[in-house]
Amino acid sequence: MRVALKRQEAIAALIGPNGEGEMRLTRMSGADLRKDASLLLDAIKAVGFFPGPRVAFVEDATDTLAEQVATALAEWRPGDAMIVVTAGNLTGKSALKTLFEKHPNAVCIGLYDDPPSREEIEEALKKAGLRDIDREAMTDLNTLARALDPGDFRQTLEKIALYKYGDPSPLTPADVAAMAPATIEAEVDDLIDAVAEARSAAIGPLFRRLEGQGVLPVTICIAALRHFRILHAAATDPAGPGVGIQKARVNFKQKDAMGRQAGQWGVRALEQAIAVLVETDLTLRSASKAPGMALMERALIRIAMTRR
Repeated sequence: MRVALKRQEAIAALIGPNGEGEMRLTRMSGADLRKDASLLLDAIKAVGFFPGPRVAFVEDATDTLAEQVATALAEWRPGDAMIVVTAGNLTGKSALKTLFEKHPNAVCIGLYDDPPSREEIEEALKKAGLRDIDREAMTDLNTLARALDPGDFRQTLEKIALYKYGDPSPLTPADVAAMAPATIEAEVDDLIDAVAEARSAAIGPLFRRLEGQGVLPVTICIAALRHFRILHAAATDPAGPGVGIQKARVNFKQKDAMGRQAGQWGVRALEQAIAVLVETDLTLRSASKAPGMALMERALIRIAMTRR
């Protein structure tokens, strides 16, 4: 998605926002170019119907296309369509990468799967028309940017901008929470919240849904252990559970609920819950033939019933 977004921006910068509508963009996949080696060369030499710069775009290229791309680069002349090639993971010695790095008229740009920086987030907010943002809301957006796929984050910002259209008041954490998308992680959190709030009747349906999505029992166990360890740390904080939760690195949507949970459970009950989860985790990772999801479900129901 990062590659797709950056490629979209690069092509728009080369041919303008109307370039594709004016047929000045020729797309081809790596598979198409493998079948017909002359496809890229023909695209860069073709004369467009509309005046203006043109782009020949190759998507999902691999090192097997280095020869075809090298031929097109060697034949390229000023006035021809500019060449944009995107690829997935490439090694340091990649033939395709080396071809662009060493060519005098080409540029190779590496994109890494790192969380967006604050500057990138602020730039995305400006593009979405969001300028007046509460400080806590900005913290929540930073958290959201690290949790979501770049494309999902951009769509979320657009949705927030539409939600705030014509509203001069600052963006608040409540606004961000209302527009944030649900994810599998959020559904796992819903399950763990049901356990922590002793809603044992809700555990079964939530388990069936996660099981249908292919979530592994060990994933649920790790999430539950993290949740209850955070509750335990908050419950043992000298300043109180509410202050302890504010110190923890948790999703902004969960802070209030987890603060209540830490106060309701108490230290000893939380230690018992953690002991059950550690035992379950060891069983899941052992050679036991017991069905993992059933084992995990029973452990969580047991924990929920203990608090009740």
